[in-house]
Amino acid sequence: MSDATTAAEQLRATVESTDVLLHTLSELKPEDVFEPSGLPGWTRGHVLTHIARNADSLVNLLTGARTGRDIPQYASPAARDADIEAGSGRPLEVQLADVRDSQQRFVDAARLLAPEHWQATLTHRSGYTFPAWQLPGKRLAELEYHHVDLNAGYTPAHWSEPFAIAEFRRLGTHFGALDGLPAVRLIAEDAGLEARLGGAGEPELTVEGPVRALTGWLSGRSDGDGLQVHRGHEGLVDARTALPELPPMG
Repeated sequence: MSDATTAAEQLRATVESTDVLLHTLSELKPEDVFEPSGLPGWTRGHVLTHIARNADSLVNLLTGARTGRDIPQYASPAARDADIEAGSGRPLEVQLADVRDSQQRFVDAARLLAPEHWQATLTHRSGYTFPAWQLPGKRLAELEYHHVDLNAGYTPAHWSEPFAIAEFRRLGTHFGALDGLPAVRLIAEDAGLEARLGGAGEPELTVEGPVRALTGWLSGRSDGDGLQVHRGHEGLVDARTALPELPPMG
């Protein structure tokens, strides 16, 4: 599969994900947007504003890929934070329209890229570089993770299997390369996948469960509900207290 084809498939997935998100928003009461989200210190309005401004920031990167210009994702970290704070108190109908319209701007910008543009190297706001064809997948992750963060009934159990599998692989690789974590073997029984966290030697814990539940825990969107944890041959009663604490996902 070519990079341009992969990008096109992921772009379609962002459209589908946004449609589901907009359905969730349509069922909220106007006052719900001001209630706390699942992210500390953020209301649902903060999360929705972030989703919209993320789309616009990715338009900047897509434009850079198409034109060859070095366009930063955000003007500055301070500007990013200020935009989220400024938009957080807007009414629900304004938030909904912003999420919808900013996603359309993202899709329109992506459709302007020719196949060769997807090979361009882009710089994430945190400083690392990546090929442009990965950008629609990054947008999909923003949509799916922050939909859960709204704390409005959408959970990791609602994720598509392809998304959960891709993120399980990515996060397993990410955390597997970090020092300081206890040795843990992860088994996604329904997907036939495994990953390993921590250093060398026999894993201290084995964690088994559906790939969506494992990805939910790895991403910080679940406390381990639905997972089984074993130490050797001993099954532990409460996975939520047995699982190690993970740093924020990369």
